[in-house]
Amino acid sequence: MPRYEYRDLHPLPQAEKKFLEWIEQLDQQFTNRDVEHRCIVVRNALHELYLGRPYTEPGPDAPLAEHALVNSFDPRNGTLEPEFYGDVDAQKYAERKPLIWFWMMFDRSPAGLNHWLGFRMRALLAKHIFKHIGKNVKIFHGVEFSFGYNLTVEDNCTIHKYVLLDDRGEIIVHAGSSISDYANVYSHEHDLNDGMIVTNSKTEIGPRARITYHATVMSGVRVHEHGLLGSMGVATRDVPPYTISVGIPAKPVKVKTMAPQQAGSATDSK
Repeated sequence: MPRYEYRDLHPLPQAEKKFLEWIEQLDQQFTNRDVEHRCIVVRNALHELYLGRPYTEPGPDAPLAEHALVNSFDPRNGTLEPEFYGDVDAQKYAERKPLIWFWMMFDRSPAGLNHWLGFRMRALLAKHIFKHIGKNVKIFHGVEFSFGYNLTVEDNCTIHKYVLLDDRGEIIVHAGSSISDYANVYSHEHDLNDGMIVTNSKTEIGPRARITYHATVMSGVRVHEHGLLGSMGVATRDVPPYTISVGIPAKPVKVKTMAPQQAGSATDSK
């Protein structure tokens, strides 16, 4: 069967130049880890992104909805679910929260749907949020995570749209792995009798593994090298190397055979 490579697409040269200048400017500003500084940078950038003009506070006669909108650009006026969790490292999360807020708001803007820009913007933000992000990582819009500081994504990985990476424990996405649309990867579980009792574990994907559409990897599971979790599958135990597991709970159904030239080609595949 034919094998199709991805095309190399770019915006118009003038737009590409401005996109890259904006990313570089934000990168320099986010290097300063001071929370107040990052909040102001994010507030100003979101005001410009959504309203097309430098930040100004609404006048006293402005509609209340405008006050609500402008105040919502400032991360200090918002709350996110992970910061309510009792196991959060409050200091680590506070440093990252402005950038996480910007990530979410960027994705909800028209600019966030531009793949060329979005890949680069999220890679920039991940550099300041994640425990580690490798080279040539593509993260599509709508991807969400919990703390960020417990998340490692190695080289040549692709995280497709609306994936949830719950890194309350720790998640490592090893090199060359692909996680498809609407998949969920967890690293914590609740006690059956008391939901406030939480056990955090390390969850690992890959290397060169594939989590396909709407699949779920439960806390503490390892999807081993070249393992594949089928669509809608729920991995409650490890997926062995070169093995396809499907179903709820997922069970091995086939061992993969892979030609040498295909090894490492899981990147970007769904």
